[in-house]
Amino acid sequence: MESRRDAVADTGLLVAAIRARESTRADRLFTDPFADKLAGEAGQRILDAALATSGERTTMQIVVRTRFWDDALLQAVSTRQQVVLVAAGMDARAYRLDWPADTEVFELDQPSVIAAKNALLVDDTPQCTRVPIGVDLADDWPAALTAAGFDATVPSVWLTEGLLQYLDEDAVHRLFERIDALSAFASVLCYDVVGKSLLEAPFMADLLKSMADNGAPWLFGTDDPAELVRDHGWAAKVTDIAEPGNRWNRWYAPVTPNGTDAPRGYFAVATKG
Repeated sequence: MESRRDAVADTGLLVAAIRARESTRADRLFTDPFADKLAGEAGQRILDAALATSGERTTMQIVVRTRFWDDALLQAVSTRQQVVLVAAGMDARAYRLDWPADTEVFELDQPSVIAAKNALLVDDTPQCTRVPIGVDLADDWPAALTAAGFDATVPSVWLTEGLLQYLDEDAVHRLFERIDALSAFASVLCYDVVGKSLLEAPFMADLLKSMADNGAPWLFGTDDPAELVRDHGWAAKVTDIAEPGNRWNRWYAPVTPNGTDAPRGYFAVATKG
């Protein structure tokens, strides 16, 4: 289990390295001045290996995802002051986004990840009240979150970014059940999902094999992201990743019309009630 946890944590370094590289572009979609520090040499090596294995497609997805969730989070917190980043990894949004006054950002991740991130950013100042919580998602993280000051009686904003594909289906449903139990009316849940059709697409074979060989296989996908929260009373707006990807000139294929059976990934923004 530890080797798999380490492998999944390594994806956080990869994401940071991709964000650092995007930040150097003249046409960048965002600027993350902390990403290079968080990625370190290890993250750059992981990125070089990923590019050699699967090319630019993986980096495009993470770049588009980052910008999409930046925008969605800032829109959601205009009327809500609590944010929970589930499996936050080496994400620097607490430091780089222009949060409204009095925003609290709770970061959940494994104790080793939180400790490493705290050490790397010790001299930097977050743009919100940042509350890092070192806890494994397999443990009682709701109790840890509540003990850290999270208030389940007021609306909150949740983000699970780049996480669900690493969980099996039961774990995905268990995670969403826990989030629902902690979410007041009008809370917002942001999540991205790999399409089941994408997991089965031939062009994904090399990437999926590489992830599995490195101890972090992709286990879950669905082409009905809204179904994950519908039974809990949430209404989800689902966006094909290719739509903003093409709008921002960061995608490798045109948008596939709705109703067409084609490999794709999704962003979902769900509101409770």
